[in-house]
Amino acid sequence: MEHAGSVIVVKFGGNAMVDGTLQQTFAEDVVELWRAGLRPVVVHGGGPQISAMLDRLGLESRFTAGLRVTTPETMEVVRMVLTGRVQRELVGSINAHGPFAVGMTGEDAHTMTAVRRPAWVDGRQVDIGLVGEIVEVNADTVRALLAQGRIPVVSPVARGTDGEVYNVNADLAASALASALDAERLVMLTDVAGLFQDWPHDTEVIERLTADQLEALLPGLAGGMLPKMEGCLRAVRSGVRRAQVLDGRVPHAVLRGVLGDTAPGTTVVPGPGPASGTHGR
Repeated sequence: MEHAGSVIVVKFGGNAMVDGTLQQTFAEDVVELWRAGLRPVVVHGGGPQISAMLDRLGLESRFTAGLRVTTPETMEVVRMVLTGRVQRELVGSINAHGPFAVGMTGEDAHTMTAVRRPAWVDGRQVDIGLVGEIVEVNADTVRALLAQGRIPVVSPVARGTDGEVYNVNADLAASALASALDAERLVMLTDVAGLFQDWPHDTEVIERLTADQLEALLPGLAGGMLPKMEGCLRAVRSGVRRAQVLDGRVPHAVLRGVLGDTAPGTTVVPGPGPASGTHGR
């Protein structure tokens, strides 16, 4: 377990966000981390809720290389759903246990600055609209909240260097914030058991691997796992001691993974060495 005062950045998303029971247990986990003397920071996604709202409004949901294609109309919905609904629900769930959580976005106090990010498909760049790549993080506001004993809950929306507002993948936003905060650990919650050896042919989960081993695997990844593992790689390469991908469908996965190190999933570490054994899904 990390020492008291360690910063733990947790990315919350996927099915756990639309399952009321899992959201409640996640909120309990975050508060327990705080009570254990750690300093949790939550970065949340909202993909299912955004897709549902786009569908309701008759707007198309499209993804390229695991990233949402974001037109100006889509960006309005992203901003509304993330900051107006998802963040407020999550802050409310945490604050049911006390006055802990404070909601903010990457726009606030220029916490995150982004540039337009294309997707790469078969070696070529593809324009995916108002999707941002974070190029600068000013974590002073987050640090101030942590110093006050608060739990920051951050929506991954960032102002661009060109004045545009960008949709930032929550996995990559969590990674950038963990790096800027010199976090001890980055935890990614997802809808699968971890990183598979050779999905869909091999459903064994890689329990542990190094940054070099992960970098070698990245070109073969696709879909939503690609930005998660890219975020893990960036984090450990920039000083975060450990990055974990945990199954958010399992109640109390965060508490088990951080305080007990017993949650199944995939752990990425910076140092060299062979990957450990695997376990089934």
